[in-house]
Amino acid sequence: MKPIAWVTDSTSTLDPEFAKNNHVYIVPLRLIVNDESYKENIEITPEEFYDKMRQHENVSSSQPPIGEFIELYEQLKEEYEEIIAVHCSSELSGTFNTSLQAADIAEVSVVGIDSKVGAYPIREMIMRGVQWHNMGFSVREIKERIENIIQNMSFYLIPGSLTHLHRGGRLSGSQLVLGQLLRINLLLRFDEGKVVVDEKIRTFKKTKQRLLEILKKDLELIKDVCIMHANNMEEALKLEEEIKEMAPALRTEIMTFVPVAGIHAGEGTLALAWIKNNNINSILA
Repeated sequence: MKPIAWVTDSTSTLDPEFAKNNHVYIVPLRLIVNDESYKENIEITPEEFYDKMRQHENVSSSQPPIGEFIELYEQLKEEYEEIIAVHCSSELSGTFNTSLQAADIAEVSVVGIDSKVGAYPIREMIMRGVQWHNMGFSVREIKERIENIIQNMSFYLIPGSLTHLHRGGRLSGSQLVLGQLLRINLLLRFDEGKVVVDEKIRTFKKTKQRLLEILKKDLELIKDVCIMHANNMEEALKLEEEIKEMAPALRTEIMTFVPVAGIHAGEGTLALAWIKNNNINSILA
Protein backbone atom coordinates (compact mmCIF):
# COMPACT_ATOMS: atom_id res chain seq x y z
CA MET A 1 0.00 0.00 0.00
CA LYS A 2 1.48 3.30 -1.10
CA PRO A 3 1.53 6.14 1.44
CA ILE A 4 -0.58 9.21 0.89
CA ALA A 5 0.54 12.72 1.79
CA TRP A 6 -1.42 14.89 4.19
CA VAL A 7 -1.20 18.68 4.04
CA THR A 8 -2.50 20.81 6.87
CA ASP A 9 -1.75 24.05 8.70
CA SER A 10 -0.47 24.87 12.17
CA THR A 11 -3.96 25.26 13.64
CA SER A 12 -4.17 21.45 13.54
CA THR A 13 -2.12 21.17 16.79
CA LEU A 14 -0.53 17.96 15.49
CA ASP A 15 2.53 16.63 17.23
CA PRO A 16 5.53 17.23 14.91
CA GLU A 17 6.86 13.72 15.57
CA PHE A 18 3.53 12.17 14.55
CA ALA A 19 3.52 14.33 11.42
CA LYS A 20 7.06 13.33 10.52
CA ASN A 21 6.30 9.62 10.87
CA ASN A 22 3.01 9.69 8.97
CA HIS A 23 3.63 11.78 5.84
CA VAL A 24 1.87 14.85 7.27
CA TYR A 25 3.15 18.24 6.11
CA ILE A 26 2.27 21.25 8.27
CA VAL A 27 2.35 24.73 6.74
CA PRO A 28 2.53 27.37 9.50
CA LEU A 29 0.28 30.38 9.78
CA ARG A 30 1.99 33.69 10.60
CA LEU A 31 1.58 35.40 13.95
CA ILE A 32 2.31 39.12 13.91
CA VAL A 33 3.38 41.14 16.94
CA ASN A 34 4.14 44.84 16.37
CA ASP A 35 4.69 44.19 12.66
CA GLU A 36 7.15 41.36 13.35
CA SER A 37 6.07 38.07 11.81
CA TYR A 38 6.62 34.61 13.33
CA LYS A 39 5.92 31.16 11.89
CA GLU A 40 3.48 29.54 14.29
CA ASN A 41 4.97 26.62 16.29
CA ILE A 42 8.30 27.01 14.48
CA GLU A 43 9.58 30.44 15.41
CA ILE A 44 7.24 30.91 18.38
CA THR A 45 5.26 28.59 20.66
CA PRO A 46 1.67 29.33 21.73
CA GLU A 47 2.89 30.03 25.26
CA GLU A 48 5.52 32.49 24.04
CA PHE A 49 2.95 34.20 21.84
CA TYR A 50 0.51 34.69 24.71
CA ASP A 51 3.32 36.24 26.75
CA LYS A 52 3.97 38.70 23.92
CA MET A 53 0.24 39.28 23.46
CA ARG A 54 -0.03 40.40 27.06
CA GLN A 55 2.72 42.98 26.52
CA HIS A 56 1.64 44.29 23.11
CA GLU A 57 -1.78 45.35 21.84
CA ASN A 58 -0.85 45.18 18.16
CA VAL A 59 -1.20 41.45 17.47
CA SER A 60 -2.71 39.70 14.45
CA SER A 61 -2.33 36.66 12.23
CA SER A 62 -2.17 35.87 8.53
CA GLN A 63 -2.45 32.82 6.32
CA PRO A 64 0.68 31.21 4.88
CA PRO A 65 1.93 32.73 1.61
CA ILE A 66 0.78 30.88 -1.50
CA GLY A 67 4.39 30.37 -2.60
CA GLU A 68 4.99 28.17 0.42
CA PHE A 69 2.13 25.88 -0.61
CA ILE A 70 3.24 25.82 -4.27
CA GLU A 71 6.75 24.78 -3.27
CA LEU A 72 5.36 22.02 -1.04
CA TYR A 73 3.01 20.66 -3.69
CA GLU A 74 5.77 20.69 -6.32
CA GLN A 75 7.75 18.47 -3.96
CA LEU A 76 4.88 16.18 -3.02
CA LYS A 77 3.72 15.44 -6.57
CA GLU A 78 7.09 13.81 -7.20
CA GLU A 79 6.79 11.57 -4.14
CA TYR A 80 3.09 10.70 -3.73
CA GLU A 81 0.23 9.64 -5.97
CA GLU A 82 -2.49 10.95 -3.65
CA ILE A 83 -2.70 13.99 -1.37
CA ILE A 84 -5.34 15.02 1.15
CA ALA A 85 -5.38 18.62 2.40
CA VAL A 86 -7.28 19.38 5.62
CA HIS A 87 -7.29 23.00 6.77
CA CYS A 88 -8.91 25.34 9.26
CA SER A 89 -12.34 26.77 8.50
CA SER A 90 -12.51 28.69 5.23
CA GLU A 91 -15.01 31.03 6.92
CA LEU A 92 -12.27 32.22 9.30
CA SER A 93 -9.11 32.00 7.19
CA GLY A 94 -8.11 32.00 3.55
CA THR A 95 -5.67 29.14 4.16
CA PHE A 96 -7.90 26.40 2.67
CA ASN A 97 -8.54 28.30 -0.57
CA THR A 98 -4.90 29.34 -0.87
CA SER A 99 -3.81 25.72 -0.47
CA LEU A 100 -6.11 24.55 -3.28
CA GLN A 101 -5.08 27.45 -5.54
CA ALA A 102 -1.45 26.46 -5.00
CA ALA A 103 -2.26 22.85 -5.91
CA ASP A 104 -3.79 24.06 -9.20
CA ILE A 105 -0.72 26.13 -9.98
CA ALA A 106 1.54 23.17 -9.18
CA GLU A 107 -0.71 20.99 -11.38
CA VAL A 108 -1.27 18.37 -8.73
CA SER A 109 -4.52 16.64 -7.81
CA VAL A 110 -5.49 17.24 -4.18
CA VAL A 111 -8.51 16.08 -2.20
CA GLY A 112 -9.38 19.19 -0.21
CA ILE A 113 -11.37 19.12 3.03
CA ASP A 114 -12.60 22.28 4.74
CA SER A 115 -12.65 21.22 8.40
CA LYS A 116 -15.07 24.06 9.27
CA VAL A 117 -13.19 24.35 12.57
CA GLY A 118 -9.67 24.45 14.02
CA ALA A 119 -7.45 22.91 16.69
CA TYR A 120 -8.36 19.57 18.31
CA PRO A 121 -10.99 18.39 15.78
CA ILE A 122 -8.56 18.86 12.86
CA ARG A 123 -5.97 16.82 14.72
CA GLU A 124 -8.52 14.05 15.19
CA MET A 125 -9.52 14.13 11.52
CA ILE A 126 -5.95 13.61 10.39
CA MET A 127 -4.94 11.10 13.06
CA ARG A 128 -8.02 8.98 12.37
CA GLY A 129 -7.49 9.43 8.63
CA VAL A 130 -3.96 8.07 8.90
CA GLN A 131 -5.25 5.03 10.76
CA TRP A 132 -8.04 4.46 8.22
CA HIS A 133 -5.47 4.55 5.43
CA ASN A 134 -3.37 2.00 7.30
CA MET A 135 -6.50 -0.16 7.57
CA GLY A 136 -6.86 -0.13 3.80
CA PHE A 137 -9.54 2.52 3.20
CA SER A 138 -9.33 4.50 -0.04
CA VAL A 139 -8.88 8.26 -0.17
CA ARG A 140 -12.54 8.65 -1.17
CA GLU A 141 -13.65 6.57 1.82
CA ILE A 142 -11.37 8.52 4.15
CA LYS A 143 -12.81 11.80 2.89
CA GLU A 144 -16.35 10.54 3.58
CA ARG A 145 -15.38 9.50 7.10
CA ILE A 146 -13.73 12.84 7.84
CA GLU A 147 -16.82 14.63 6.56
CA ASN A 148 -18.81 12.52 9.03
CA ILE A 149 -16.56 13.79 11.83
CA ILE A 150 -17.31 17.36 10.71
CA GLN A 151 -21.03 16.64 10.95
CA ASN A 152 -20.66 15.17 14.45
CA MET A 153 -18.26 17.55 16.17
CA SER A 154 -19.09 20.16 18.79
CA PHE A 155 -16.87 23.13 19.64
CA TYR A 156 -17.78 25.77 22.23
CA LEU A 157 -15.85 28.77 23.51
CA ILE A 158 -16.11 31.14 26.46
CA PRO A 159 -14.14 34.17 25.22
CA GLY A 160 -11.77 35.87 27.61
CA SER A 161 -12.29 39.35 26.18
CA LEU A 162 -15.26 41.11 24.59
CA THR A 163 -12.82 43.81 23.46
CA HIS A 164 -10.93 41.33 21.28
CA LEU A 165 -14.21 40.10 19.78
CA HIS A 166 -15.09 43.72 18.98
CA ARG A 167 -11.72 44.31 17.31
CA GLY A 168 -12.25 41.20 15.22
CA GLY A 169 -15.65 42.45 14.06
CA ARG A 170 -17.69 39.84 15.96
CA LEU A 171 -19.28 42.41 18.30
CA SER A 172 -20.59 45.86 17.47
CA GLY A 173 -19.58 48.86 19.54
CA SER A 174 -22.98 49.00 21.25
CA GLN A 175 -22.87 45.27 22.02
CA LEU A 176 -19.41 45.72 23.53
CA VAL A 177 -20.50 48.58 25.80
CA LEU A 178 -23.69 46.82 26.87
CA GLY A 179 -21.85 43.56 27.52
CA GLN A 180 -19.25 45.30 29.65
CA LEU A 181 -21.87 47.25 31.62
CA LEU A 182 -23.96 44.15 32.34
CA ARG A 183 -20.91 41.92 32.75
CA ILE A 184 -22.30 39.50 30.21
CA ASN A 185 -20.40 36.35 29.31
CA LEU A 186 -20.82 34.89 25.85
CA LEU A 187 -20.99 31.22 24.96
CA LEU A 188 -19.79 30.85 21.38
CA ARG A 189 -19.88 27.83 19.10
CA PHE A 190 -18.71 26.78 15.67
CA ASP A 191 -21.61 26.56 13.23
CA GLU A 192 -20.87 25.59 9.61
CA GLY A 193 -17.40 27.04 9.90
CA LYS A 194 -18.44 30.32 11.51
CA VAL A 195 -18.17 31.29 15.18
CA VAL A 196 -21.59 32.40 16.39
CA VAL A 197 -23.04 33.53 19.70
CA ASP A 198 -24.93 30.60 21.20
CA GLU A 199 -26.04 32.24 24.47
CA LYS A 200 -25.51 35.39 26.56
CA ILE A 201 -25.16 34.62 30.26
CA ARG A 202 -24.69 36.95 33.21
CA THR A 203 -21.83 35.21 35.08
CA PHE A 204 -18.79 33.16 34.16
CA LYS A 205 -19.84 30.42 36.59
CA LYS A 206 -23.26 30.06 34.96
CA THR A 207 -21.66 30.06 31.52
CA LYS A 208 -19.47 27.13 32.53
CA GLN A 209 -22.48 25.34 33.98
CA ARG A 210 -24.37 25.80 30.73
CA LEU A 211 -21.41 24.43 28.77
CA LEU A 212 -21.32 21.35 30.99
CA GLU A 213 -25.06 20.85 30.46
CA ILE A 214 -24.51 20.83 26.70
CA LEU A 215 -21.65 18.34 27.06
CA LYS A 216 -23.77 16.11 29.30
CA LYS A 217 -26.34 15.59 26.52
CA ASP A 218 -23.68 13.88 24.37
CA LEU A 219 -21.94 11.79 27.03
CA GLU A 220 -23.30 8.47 25.79
CA LEU A 221 -21.84 9.14 22.34
CA ILE A 222 -18.33 10.33 23.23
CA LYS A 223 -15.20 8.93 24.84
CA ASP A 224 -12.96 11.99 24.81
CA VAL A 225 -13.22 15.72 25.34
CA CYS A 226 -10.55 18.35 24.80
CA ILE A 227 -10.26 21.42 27.02
CA MET A 228 -8.45 24.32 25.38
CA HIS A 229 -7.30 27.51 27.04
CA ALA A 230 -5.63 30.74 26.02
CA ASN A 231 -3.03 31.03 28.78
CA ASN A 232 -5.58 30.08 31.45
CA MET A 233 -4.44 26.75 32.85
CA GLU A 234 -6.00 27.43 36.25
CA GLU A 235 -9.54 27.59 34.87
CA ALA A 236 -8.84 24.73 32.47
CA LEU A 237 -7.91 22.49 35.40
CA LYS A 238 -11.03 23.54 37.28
CA LEU A 239 -13.17 22.74 34.26
CA GLU A 240 -11.47 19.36 33.91
CA GLU A 241 -12.23 18.59 37.56
CA GLU A 242 -15.91 19.46 37.05
CA ILE A 243 -16.07 17.23 33.97
CA LYS A 244 -14.49 14.31 35.84
CA GLU A 245 -17.03 14.71 38.66
CA MET A 246 -19.84 14.62 36.11
CA ALA A 247 -18.41 11.83 33.93
CA PRO A 248 -15.56 9.89 35.57
CA ALA A 249 -15.10 7.55 32.58
CA LEU A 250 -14.70 10.36 30.05
CA ARG A 251 -11.11 10.89 28.92
CA THR A 252 -10.01 14.51 29.16
CA GLU A 253 -7.14 16.37 27.57
CA ILE A 254 -5.94 19.92 28.15
CA MET A 255 -4.12 21.87 25.46
CA THR A 256 -3.07 25.46 24.96
CA PHE A 257 -5.39 27.11 22.45
CA VAL A 258 -3.98 27.95 19.03
CA PRO A 259 -2.88 31.62 19.12
CA VAL A 260 -5.18 32.58 16.24
CA ALA A 261 -8.14 31.85 18.52
CA GLY A 262 -6.58 33.83 21.35
CA ILE A 263 -6.10 36.84 19.08
CA HIS A 264 -9.82 37.02 18.33
CA ALA A 265 -11.29 35.79 21.63
CA GLY A 266 -8.70 37.14 24.06
CA GLU A 267 -6.31 35.79 26.66
CA GLY A 268 -8.13 33.67 29.21
CA THR A 269 -10.49 32.07 26.69
CA LEU A 270 -11.73 28.55 27.51
CA ALA A 271 -13.07 26.04 25.01
CA LEU A 272 -14.43 22.51 24.84
CA ALA A 273 -14.50 20.26 21.80
CA TRP A 274 -15.72 16.71 21.32
CA ILE A 275 -16.75 14.32 18.54
CA LYS A 276 -19.80 12.08 18.66
CA ASN A 277 -18.55 8.66 17.56
CA ASN A 278 -20.49 6.34 15.29
CA ASN A 279 -19.83 3.34 13.07
CA ILE A 280 -18.56 5.61 10.27
CA ASN A 281 -16.11 7.95 12.00
CA SER A 282 -14.82 5.64 14.74
CA ILE A 283 -11.32 4.28 14.39
CA LEU A 284 -12.71 0.84 15.28
CA ALA A 285 -15.20 0.93 12.42
